[in-house]
Amino acid sequence: MKVLRGYKTELDINNKQRTACAKHAGAARFAYNWGLVRRKQAYEETGVTLNAVALHRELNALKKTEFGWMYEVSKCAPQEALRNLDRAYANFFRRAKVKKNGNHNGKVGFPRFKKKKDGQGKFRLTGTIKVFKKHIQLPRLGVLKLREEEYLPISGVKILSATVSQRADRWYVSIQCEVEIPDPEPSDKPVCGVDLGVSRLATVSDDTKIENPKALRRNLTKIKRLQRVVSRRKKGSANRKKAVIQLAKAHARVANIRENALHQATSLLSKTKSAVVLENLNVSGMLKNHRLAQAIADVGMGEFGRQMAYKGEWYGCEVLFADRFYSSTKTCSACHHVKDSISLSERMFKCEACGFEIDRDLNASINLENLFSTASSAGSNACEEDVRPASEQADLRETGTKLLSTYV
Repeated sequence: MKVLRGYKTELDINNKQRTACAKHAGAARFAYNWGLVRRKQAYEETGVTLNAVALHRELNALKKTEFGWMYEVSKCAPQEALRNLDRAYANFFRRAKVKKNGNHNGKVGFPRFKKKKDGQGKFRLTGTIKVFKKHIQLPRLGVLKLREEEYLPISGVKILSATVSQRADRWYVSIQCEVEIPDPEPSDKPVCGVDLGVSRLATVSDDTKIENPKALRRNLTKIKRLQRVVSRRKKGSANRKKAVIQLAKAHARVANIRENALHQATSLLSKTKSAVVLENLNVSGMLKNHRLAQAIADVGMGEFGRQMAYKGEWYGCEVLFADRFYSSTKTCSACHHVKDSISLSERMFKCEACGFEIDRDLNASINLENLFSTASSAGSNACEEDVRPASEQADLRETGTKLLSTYV
């Protein structure tokens, strides 16, 4: 079967190439902001909005008179930025429709202007893109050196686009490829339930414990110190820019540690299990508890579920999400007695009915595994009520129902 895969690696470029990338990012940011203004004006004057094609025609006409500097960059950068604006509008109207039906409580998110102070940003290129062992060739930018050799696929894939982005004074390139992979074959791998937590990233029903790196907590002291340094520097000075870069690098390190832990955990589960049952956590609601919000956000529970969903399709692992109101933590995995309540301080589950005693996270993961077995034996009707496939999870999340959050 054909799947879309992304590969991202760091660029090893000189100052001239950095300037060229910054110009492309600036052109993309300008086109996005210009298109947002034009769409607002057109709607106020005519009541009809403009799409990306119409905006690109107008922008091309203005290049000859007002925006001659845009000839210095590839035409793909502003063109793809206007397409991004189209998607932003589509997402806004979709969420507005869901909110009107009463299925969405958050903000609908009207498109906002992009600011240079938030970073150089990124831009997407299409057309002729070639990957070599140590280099990548991009339209208008030419051949750029890669910091990591032989990571990007050289052959056997169809490259659809390349996105160049800047983060913490480093430039990265990611390519979107269409890859042909073999269809997953039925296997006799075990089924498991996974309970996500704060003290441990995940507890699997086979008593496998995946530790939480606690990336933010371990680097918080350094981040606070660097933030104080930034606040003490004069705005607009060279020293403040240097301090901002140091702070950005510290934040990037935290994000990379968290991302690495999530990818290792999800890859391990999707490759070694035939089915995985996860809790359908209301992460956005959990973050309203200000005593635990920082620790919960440091885990990346929503990202864990998102990665499991697409990796399950790749490796033939069925990913299911339990109903949000299923009491996996308060239910005894031995006798199925449900406790009235259990506090966060109780790390051991003690059943009042049968006296069974077990780690509370392991107990919850076993209940999730049992839920899959019960639903499978009872038939499809029970499965639809108690657990949902990952594909349905994504569709319901788009319609605004409170399912798995994508917050990281």
